[in-house]
This record gives sequence, structure tokens and C-alpha cells, in this order.
Amino acid sequence: MVSRTDDSSIEICPSILPADFSRLGDEVQMLEDSGADRIHWDIMDGNFVPNLTVGPDVVASCRKCVSIPFEAHLMVEDPDLLAPLYIEAGCELIMVHVESVRHLDRTLNEILKLGAKAGVTLNPSTPLDSIKHVLHLVDQVLIMSVNPGFGGQKYLASQEPKIKTLKESIEEQSLTVDIEIDGGINEGTIAQATSAGANVFVAGSAVFNHPEGPANAISALRDIANNS
Repeated sequence: MVSRTDDSSIEICPSILPADFSRLGDEVQMLEDSGADRIHWDIMDGNFVPNLTVGPDVVASCRKCVSIPFEAHLMVEDPDLLAPLYIEAGCELIMVHVESVRHLDRTLNEILKLGAKAGVTLNPSTPLDSIKHVLHLVDQVLIMSVNPGFGGQKYLASQEPKIKTLKESIEEQSLTVDIEIDGGINEGTIAQATSAGANVFVAGSAVFNHPEGPANAISALRDIANNS
């Protein structure tokens, strides 16, 4: 069975949403220098969620600024159309929403064929049963602990049983799949999410708005998770 108990398994992935979009290159460099493990790109189309963020050209323009991985969280109505563009832009991991994909198995296999890692995302109301037949295809499952579309929302502890059940399913199948959680992650909630079984954490406001700066925020989040 897979066991993720070593310190290296904890990853802090700042969301780009709270960044200064007029200087994104500098912002991603700052996050890398501050100890981020990956950059989490929230890709919103204004249809699947009520917000609009960045296109693949913007992501590509930042790719040369840092060496840490990029992951694209596609909150869009047509991920089959957009996934190849974000892979070309330099995203190593593409995460698609169960709720927006018509043929999930096909979509994940297409991402893998293009040379990227595949991930699947579930909204708070979406049951785990919707992904049980594709777990073997993914490198990561993203559990939303808020309803997607905006940063700064309150963490939904109601998602912790879902994380625990997912962790058990991954171990029962002897798979190596990261469990990422996104929404309301900060120094007061990350221990709960870690205890439930998550090992990858998206944090936006908690990183950018920390009174002692992003490096201290990332270090504190990592320490709490490792000690949970």
C-alpha cells in the first residue's frame, strides 16, 4: 500500500489568483524563491464558474521565469479544447472537473498522450463514485473545499470525510495518487486537511496576505502539515 508520511510528500502550491497580474513574471519568481513546490494556475472561463482569469499565452509568458512545475486547474466548460493549449504553455499537470467532462476516461487519456500528468477535480457536492473507475489514470485528485470561482472563501470541513474515503480507496488499490485540497487553506485549517489524508495544498490568500510575507507563510503551512 502507498503511504505518504515522509516530509517530502507535503507540497505547498500557491494559487496565482491573489497575485498582481500586472507583474506576474515577478510574482511567480517570488513564489519560487519563497519555497513554493508548484504554481497553481486557476483557469476560469466565465461560464463554468463566474470569473475569468488567464489564457495559455499568459501562462507561457511566465513559464521561462521559474523552474518549478506549473499545474492548471481547468474550471472551464470545454476542457478537451483547452487542455492541449495549457500543456503547450508549459503546464506539467492538467486537472479537469468531473462536472464539465462528458467522457472522463477519454479526456484523461488524451492528456496523458500529450505528455502531461492528468488530474481530476471534484466540487464539494460531487461524490467520489464519479471517479472510482479512473483513479488508475490520474496522478492527482483535487478535492474542492470551497465552491470554485473565487479566492478567499471559507474552508468547508465537510469535505474531510471525502478525503479520508479517497485516501482509503487509493491505498486499497495500491496506487500512487496525490490528494490535493483547494479552498480556505491557511494555518488554521491545513492540519485538519492533512489529518484527513491530503498531502498537496493550494493556498492563495494565506500566502499573499501573510503579515510576514510569502516565504514565512509557505514555511509555516509546511511545518503545520508535517507535524499533523
